[in-house]
Amino acid sequence: MTPLGNPIRWTSASWVAIALLSLYLVRLAGAPLFDVDEGAFAEASREMLTSGDWGHTTLNGADRFDKPIFIYWCQAALMAVFGTHDWVARLPSALAVLAATLGVWRFAAKQWGEAAGQRAAFMLGSSLGLLAIGRAATADGMLNALLIATGLCLWNFASSGSRIALRWAYVWCGLGLLTKGPVAVLIPGVTLLIWSLVTDRGRTALQALWEPKGLLMLLVIAVPWYVYALQRHEMAFVQGFFLKHNVERFTGTLEGHSGNPLYYVMVLPLLLLPWSPWCVRVLGSFRTQWTDPLQRFLWIWVLFVLGFFSLSGTKLPHYMLYGLTPMVLLIVAQSVKNPASNVWQSLLWICTGLTCALAFAVPTIVAWGANTVKDTWVQPLLASAPDGWVVQIAAAGVAIAGVTLAVIRRADAWARLMACVWLVSMLWIGIVIPWLGQVLQAPFQEVATWARQHHPEVRIVQWRMHQPSFAFYLGSPTTNQPPSATDWVIVRHDRVQGLPMNRYETAHSHRGLLLLKPLP
Repeated sequence: MTPLGNPIRWTSASWVAIALLSLYLVRLAGAPLFDVDEGAFAEASREMLTSGDWGHTTLNGADRFDKPIFIYWCQAALMAVFGTHDWVARLPSALAVLAATLGVWRFAAKQWGEAAGQRAAFMLGSSLGLLAIGRAATADGMLNALLIATGLCLWNFASSGSRIALRWAYVWCGLGLLTKGPVAVLIPGVTLLIWSLVTDRGRTALQALWEPKGLLMLLVIAVPWYVYALQRHEMAFVQGFFLKHNVERFTGTLEGHSGNPLYYVMVLPLLLLPWSPWCVRVLGSFRTQWTDPLQRFLWIWVLFVLGFFSLSGTKLPHYMLYGLTPMVLLIVAQSVKNPASNVWQSLLWICTGLTCALAFAVPTIVAWGANTVKDTWVQPLLASAPDGWVVQIAAAGVAIAGVTLAVIRRADAWARLMACVWLVSMLWIGIVIPWLGQVLQAPFQEVATWARQHHPEVRIVQWRMHQPSFAFYLGSPTTNQPPSATDWVIVRHDRVQGLPMNRYETAHSHRGLLLLKPLP
């Protein structure tokens, strides 16, 4: 304990922890919920809380089979405590990713030393991909955290034979099954299987399979809800969850999300920004790293995620996030053995600078889009964007601070680079993303809030649009259906075709979003 009167000594570990906490907890409410995914998860959780039916999710009153139940339980439980706010819907993802980065910190510190642990946690936590899902009201941040926990526990078992670590892996798998389904078992399970076949002819994999207590815990965690859902919904659950959102996502292209076989090869460096240059650097050490059992395990993890999702018909960027953690650990392992040269460090500074420059350019890009986009909804939305001078002033300030950190070498290179990356990351999450949220999503939040405050008793339906965030901010389901004679209608100005406009008057509007009420 520090004696009374003595100044508290902040270690580098303290600063890394504060940096990570700020990246995931500051300004969670800065931007409105982004549609469709954030709005859908948040509204489904709000409806669960309102209905009191904690065994099933609905979206605007209709059955929702997209994901299992765990993320909705987390969101709804926190909403019961803190209220139905957008930041509350995002909080489970933020806490899960924070826990995962701390787990990676502890793991890397045990393998390569405390400095490596700090570096691994900060690199992972400040990467573009993890920041995106760790601050989003979706299931991906939670699943990624559970995959990290499962993978690291499996390695602890493979390297030490710890049955306790193996049982924890089963626990995390069970929660993963409740979060997003079979992928929670597939990725860590196949990784261990391939590693074991290559390393000890499958002996470790067989030992991992024979863990009755662990298997029992997995079954107790995951199976009851699946049995309940199957009994309650029968083939509708099988068709909606297993066939559509698992089998069809792999065998076909859902919702137009396709891509070429090299899609994830290009996505991985983007998700790892600003640390992407070290992806290339680590490739040069592949043969050396493959001879080390742990690094072989990490490479198999990365390559399986890359190969499996490359074969999938449906391609979404966040799928590759499930392989981001082992890549970061490989980079850290290499940096411990072979510290980066000035050239490689310079590339990291350049990437960080470009990320800051992009933030400065965002308002200009939006203004350019307002003059060139032909879409009759997007063009006026961009044209009516709030003034972007705050974004550009903040970006310029961060750029000056970054240049100062690069030039004045009063601290070691890693500390200065970490500080610069933190500043740029805070710029994006604290100013740029909230500004973009106001540009793209503010009409739905503003009109819904107005309707809830002034006319909470009316029933509102959506016309030719699917914006679940509107229902969340309204606090009531808004189905997409033809309106009855007494229904109010929310509609975009460019999609009023088919509505008998002579029967309505505008009750409220904001930037092209119209709230129509029936004429008396």
